[in-house]
Amino acid sequence: MTIRNLPVAPEARPCAGVSFDLRPQALERWNPSILAAADDEENTISVLDPIGYDCWTGEGVTAKRITGILKGMAGADVTVNINSPGGDMFEGLAIYNVFREYKGHVTVRVLGMAASAASIIAMAGDTIQVARSGFLMIHNCWAGAVGNRHDFRDFADTLEPFDEAMADIYATRTGDDIAAMQKLMDGETWINGSAAVEQGFADSLLPSDSVKESTKARSGSQYAAHKLDVILAKQGMPRSERRSLLQQLKAGTPSAASHGTRDAADTPADLAEPIADLQRALARFTAAATQ
Repeated sequence: MTIRNLPVAPEARPCAGVSFDLRPQALERWNPSILAAADDEENTISVLDPIGYDCWTGEGVTAKRITGILKGMAGADVTVNINSPGGDMFEGLAIYNVFREYKGHVTVRVLGMAASAASIIAMAGDTIQVARSGFLMIHNCWAGAVGNRHDFRDFADTLEPFDEAMADIYATRTGDDIAAMQKLMDGETWINGSAAVEQGFADSLLPSDSVKESTKARSGSQYAAHKLDVILAKQGMPRSERRSLLQQLKAGTPSAASHGTRDAADTPADLAEPIADLQRALARFTAAATQ
């Protein structure tokens, strides 16, 4: 970060009982086929996936990856193209800090969506441009937790300082006060391109010819996996079980729950048929993506 005096974001993660995931509403609204019109520009970083480690691909947008790319740019000016539904908030805060500390000029271009953790990353730009049809989404930390009632009180207390830190970042960028940002975050606010410029979240709108929509799915099987993940989350399946199931679907292996004696960890009967449908759908998506 070379121009704006933005606050440093906290990076320490809370206790192990808290996990962070994509907000289903953001994933449902995300169009992964929106890309930069020019794909041959020098010193460009693409943030076009969920934030954090992606167990489906073994990759993902991480601070480690961004740090490695920036080292190779050696302080040269850089453009960051963003179209992401968000993801791991703490990975997003770490990436924000990486861009904030970079010596060169950082231009952020929100091509489609910068939601949740991706919106924090966007705030690290010296210059922020957003597509007229693009959106920012800001909200409080969204997490899943496991524990008793005392643990849940601790979880809430642990997350509060991170919400305050994010509100401080948004307030510094926009020039508005922290209380106003907290109100927007409490309501999970979607901000379109023009409003983002008017409210100070962005400096200007992107020219219309800066964005294109790919006629071919960029990563059909990966996007399908994320969609399936959201469906299962809405059914109440815990995150660890969803990840395990998606890995089984990817490998083409049947779930252990379909054999032997059922126990409390087996797939509920009311999910058996939807999961079978999901497996068939994933097979079709994967086949289409490889053609």
